[in-house]
Order: sequence, then C-alpha cells, then structure tokens
Amino acid sequence: ALEQIDFKNALEQFQNLVEKTIIQKTKESSGLYTKDEDEIDYDKFYTTTRTLFGSAVKYQNVQAFFRKIISNPDERPEWLEIFGCFTGECDSMSSPSKESMILLVSEKQQITHSVVKRKDVIKGIVKVPLLHFTVTASQRGVITVFSKQRKSFFIYSFYFKQDTAWITGCDFLPNLNYVVAVTESTIILWDYKTKDSMSDGFVIKPMKNCLLCVCTVTMPDNLAKDTILMGDDKGYVYLLTITNDDFIMKQSKAEKDSQFKFLDAESFNIPKRKLHDDWVGKIKYFSALKRFGSCSTDGINSFVLDDIKRLEDNLPVKEFSVPKGVNAFTYCGKAKVIVTGG
Repeated sequence: ALEQIDFKNALEQFQNLVEKTIIQKTKESSGLYTKDEDEIDYDKFYTTTRTLFGSAVKYQNVQAFFRKIISNPDERPEWLEIFGCFTGECDSMSSPSKESMILLVSEKQQITHSVVKRKDVIKGIVKVPLLHFTVTASQRGVITVFSKQRKSFFIYSFYFKQDTAWITGCDFLPNLNYVVAVTESTIILWDYKTKDSMSDGFVIKPMKNCLLCVCTVTMPDNLAKDTILMGDDKGYVYLLTITNDDFIMKQSKAEKDSQFKFLDAESFNIPKRKLHDDWVGKIKYFSALKRFGSCSTDGINSFVLDDIKRLEDNLPVKEFSVPKGVNAFTYCGKAKVIVTGG
C-alpha cells in the first residue's frame, strides 16, 4: 500500500496533523480552546491518517497512537508507531538517515477451513516446524492437521466420537508420526497420514484421573519410540513411553461404535508422581534444558522444573511457590529466562 503513495509528502502531512492535535490538546488543558470546524477528534484523526497511508495502518495502532498524544502531549510517540513498529533506546545511536529506516510488514495467510462447529472451542494448538505442520484439537473431538506444502494448505481432519469426555490437549509424536490428544479419561493416538483417517488410530484407556494436558518429550536419538508427559486434576504428572511394538502387541478389537483400536492402560508402565496439590494446568518439555516444567494454581507447589527421571524416583524436585499459583509459563533460550503468568 505504501508503494502507491508519495510517502514523504504523506508523512509531512501526518506530522502536521499530530502537531495540530497537540496544540489543540494543550489549549484545552489551559482552558483557552474554543471548538470550531477544524476541531480534531479521534474519528477525524483516524480518517485523515487512513486517507494518507491507506491500509498500511491498522485501527488498533492508530487508536494507541492517538491515546498517547492526548494523554501526554509532551512525550509524543515516534511516527513509526502508527504502523505498529517501535524503536528501542539504542535506535538513537544509529544513523539518523531516513533512507536507512526499513518497515517490515509480516505476511499472513488466513485459513478459511472451519475445523469446529457451533458451541465447540479449540483446546490445543501445536506447531511442528520440521514438518511445516499445525495441529489443532477441539473440545468436542475434532482433530486437524494443517500441512503447508508448496505454499498451500492440505488439511487432514477427523472427528473422535466420545461419550461425555472432552479433549483437553494435544501434541505431535515426531518419531512415530502420530498425533496425540488426551481426554478426561483416555489417550488418543491418530495416524493422520492414512487415507481413511477415521479408522487408523489407537485409544489408551481407562485412565483413573481426569487428564488435563499433554506434551511430547523431544529425544531425536530414540527413533523407534516417543515419550509423552501428562498432567491430571489431582496434581499428578505421568510419564508414558510408546513404541511401534505396543501397537501390535497390546491392541484389542475395536468397539462397535468406533474403528479405533483400543489399548489397555494397565498393560503400560506409566510412572506418575504427585507434584502439585491442585490441577496441573500446563506441562512442557524444554529440550534445551533437558527438563520438564509443570504448573498449577497451587500456591505452594506452583511451578516445577526438573528432569523427567524425578517422575520415577522420590528425590526432591526443584519447585517454586507463587501466590495464587501459575497458569502459564514459557522459556526463552536467547535470554535464558523462564517467565510465568499467574
């Protein structure tokens, strides 16, 4: 959009608009302003800005910019912010040449395929960078794989029929090439690659407690198996390792209402350990740290970060207490920090 306009002229007109707005606000504060036809309110500011720059500016960025100059006229924002771009403190040390400024606008592609129906919600979304995938799972049982190939999206989807249990989370098993999802009482393993997506998969059940979250333990050297972590509503964290042999040795006949093959949960060795005194809200494995993290609204054992071996022994775990608990967390490798949200 910016290529079609005289950007230098448009920028000068925009800066004049900002100056007039600041002068008007200053006069209003001192009681010297009298309303007239040239009054600049938000609607006029937004319309003028869109006229100058077109679709290159977004509503929320214009709104934020206008709010800043109205609330504090002496500390006016940089014009870059009208495009949603922000300069750091170090930018003042760089060359002041306007020609060196580059505006980067990300390209987004909207997927119009509807993966959920009315009164359904997405409960899990996982990106698989190596395979250019995105996996989603809805509360009522729709699991979908968006595969980006040749700049277009191929969509694999199936509906898992369940009685009353809802899907609570999902992830991808990179070695076995299965999608894993958990419901309140079962573990679903779906082979998305098959043509008949409705009939290729396994269900592990029954699980005694209500499963609330799941994640994959990334170990690229174990090509014949995958390990997953799960959290439940009693504060337990589970460790489950699955191999290709399990699909052959432990399967039973499919039930009448489903083509999925069933695996008895009791035939697996599933170590578990109670790490929290409340629901396990999220669980994640950080391959860079070789540690897993789990969080809970428990105000005493709010966040745990330790080796998965701690799930198979009784050694103390590294845990942190946060008032009112932790609902979410993430790790930044570049900054080497873990951030939690309560």
